[in-house]
Amino acid sequence: MSDQDETVGALSQLYLGNILYALETCALTLEAQGKGADAAFYRGIARKLAEAHGRSKAG
Repeated sequence: MSDQDETVGALSQLYLGNILYALETCALTLEAQGKGADAAFYRGIARKLAEAHGRSKAG
């Protein structure tokens, strides 16, 4: 990837799997700390990212 291609969108698409993994790890840690609402917030972000990726593949 060249410097010109390093936009937020391009980088997030390239590393989407890693980002989703990190968000789920964060959510699991928050659940273990008894912070279910916070865990749900981060899972919601992950869900929105995954849905947006699915729409971009379909379109």
